[in-house]
Amino acid sequence: MSARVYDTDYEVGQDNVEIMGMDLHNPVFFMSAVLILLFVILTLLFPAGAKEALESAKWWSINNFDWLFMLAGNIFVLFCFVLIFLPVGKIRLGGKDAKPEFSRISWFAMLFAAGMGIGLMFWSVAEPVAYYTAWYKTPLGVAANTPEAASMAMGATMYHWGLHPWAIYCVVALSLAFFTYNKKLPLTVRSAFYPIFGDKIWGWPGHIIDLLAVLATIFGLATSLGLGAQQASSGLHFLFGVDASISTQVAIIIFVTAIATFSVIRGVDGGVKLLSNINMLIAVFLLFFVILAGSSFGIFSTFFSTAKDYIVNIIPLSNWVGRDDTDWFHGWTVFYWAWWISWSPFVGMFIARISKGRTVREFISAVLLIPTVITILWMSAFGGSALKQSISGIGELANGISDVSLSMFQMLEHLPFASITSFLAIVLVLVFFITSSDSGSLVIDSITAGGKVDAPVPQRIFWAVVEGLIAGSLLFVGGKEALKALQAGAVTTGLPFTIVLLVMCVSLYKGLKTEKI
Repeated sequence: MSARVYDTDYEVGQDNVEIMGMDLHNPVFFMSAVLILLFVILTLLFPAGAKEALESAKWWSINNFDWLFMLAGNIFVLFCFVLIFLPVGKIRLGGKDAKPEFSRISWFAMLFAAGMGIGLMFWSVAEPVAYYTAWYKTPLGVAANTPEAASMAMGATMYHWGLHPWAIYCVVALSLAFFTYNKKLPLTVRSAFYPIFGDKIWGWPGHIIDLLAVLATIFGLATSLGLGAQQASSGLHFLFGVDASISTQVAIIIFVTAIATFSVIRGVDGGVKLLSNINMLIAVFLLFFVILAGSSFGIFSTFFSTAKDYIVNIIPLSNWVGRDDTDWFHGWTVFYWAWWISWSPFVGMFIARISKGRTVREFISAVLLIPTVITILWMSAFGGSALKQSISGIGELANGISDVSLSMFQMLEHLPFASITSFLAIVLVLVFFITSSDSGSLVIDSITAGGKVDAPVPQRIFWAVVEGLIAGSLLFVGGKEALKALQAGAVTTGLPFTIVLLVMCVSLYKGLKTEKI
């Protein structure tokens, strides 16, 4: 084993077979396709039964392994911070002479759009109000509708969207980028385990890891499409009176899938980067409008108070021993950690794909710290405005959360130019989950092509269409019950992947230590 490249005879794509213009890894592609098809058929035939079975599996994972999810989340944050300050932080992804492929602005726009964009649109208003009003319990058992509840609401919301989720993504992304660009291994999840398993990763241990990654990614993306369609249809109903029915939501999924397919055909540079840059422009405009409309001084004051609430409460919220709010942290925190972990193969691999040329220190700072600061600003603007309306008795939010997908529009309704901003919010939701869909398709392409980053166009089209078909068919036939089953399936995959990520930390450190600094 040299300091630069691992000594392996494996060649990228050597196990692949070519069928109908596609370059498919055997057996990962075929096993993934069969299991996905089986899941969809059974869920369509027995939506209530599938939801019950998968919900049971989800809650079994959460109730019995809450300690593992919480401990692992803390380990990932500490591990990333340690790497920033260790000498390995000087290592450049791709070697000393590697140059970044994208500008910092485009790079950040893509990683943020793929990582959390759609979730922030969905929950940035609803979550603080939910915690303040005890929509489903309160963090650390604070009394609802009190100043303490308001402070805790902002701190707990940031806890779920700050360092911990981005640390999860960072571990996967850095591992894949390092082993791909510095050790010349295929861009696939199994490559991150070479220091531990050696050439065994090209066999069944690697097949299982990649298979789990594909299933977690496809279920997570399809769930995101369904949730995004619900919010977009609620917005259209709110603005234009369009019926927010299942048929409307399916039509939105078809539209988004068509755009995402076109984008994925154009690839990262011509598709994902362009849409992500558009996305960030709209998001920045909407953010600054809410800041100005809600009194800029008040919002910036909220920024510092939100940061303080986050810092003060991060340790109590990270503890799982002897807590009295078990229902709350199981239903929110542990659920979120399982959800982020199930999404980590997709987001991590996509970030890895666009991060060649960055140093380890620059990479972690950008993936971990900058998004956390931006999220504090976003939550302060949107969540802070929503909380202010709820506390002041303004509008629907004064009554708490009636419909999560409507919360954003209920908040914007009481700011100037509500129709324009609500329309922009709908556009932003759509573009955010278009970028999630096409970046996710590129990731699944790479895994099911044995680590190739230039999978044939028919293969890109196949996965982009499959994501839309899964979300659309489940929503149309099984309704929200089938979508909840899909989400429960994605969360359940978070348990085995937690173990995978913990082992990945060890493997990454072993790999970094072999690199010349």
